[in-house]
Amino acid sequence: MRRFLLPLIVFVVLVGFLAVGLRLNPREVPSPFIGKPAPQFTLSQLHQAESNFSPKDLQGQVWLLNVWASWCVSCRQEHPVLVELSRHNIAPIIGLDYKDEREPAKAWLAENGDPYRFSIWDREGKVGIDYGVYGVPETFVIDKAGVVRMKHIGPLTQTVVSQKIIPLVKELNGA
Repeated sequence: MRRFLLPLIVFVVLVGFLAVGLRLNPREVPSPFIGKPAPQFTLSQLHQAESNFSPKDLQGQVWLLNVWASWCVSCRQEHPVLVELSRHNIAPIIGLDYKDEREPAKAWLAENGDPYRFSIWDREGKVGIDYGVYGVPETFVIDKAGVVRMKHIGPLTQTVVSQKIIPLVKELNGA
C-alpha cells in the first residue's frame, strides 16, 4: 500500500504546481529592479554616435525606456502604440536599440516613424542584460529619482498604456 501512496502524493503535488502555473500570466514576470535604482550606463545615441546618454541625464523627470530592435517582429506590432503615446507627450520615451546594427535600426525608424526623444545603441546587449531584459520589446517606467517603477515584458498595447503606464506616469509626476 505504501508503495502506491508515495507516488500518488508526488503526482498530486505535481498536478497542483501545474494548475497554479497555468494560471500565471507570462507577461507578469517579477522584476528584481522594481523599486530599485535603474542600472547606470553610458551609451552613444543611435543617430548621433558622438553624443552619449546616461540615465543621470533625465534625473528629475519621469521617463520610459523602451527596448527594441529592427529585427524584432513584436516591435512592429508595438510601434504604432509607441508613436501614439509619444504624440501625447506624457513622458520622454528613450529607445534602447538592443543587439542591432546601427544602419538597419536607423532605416527602420525612418520607415516606421520615430516615437523616441532619441534612441541609444546597445550593440552588444550589455545594458539590456543589466536591466534583466528577457527579449524585445520591453518597457520600463523610471521615476524622477531614477528608480524603476514598472517593467512591461512584450509589446505594449493601448490597454496597457491607458490603464497602467499613463496613470503611473501621472502619479509619479504628482498630477
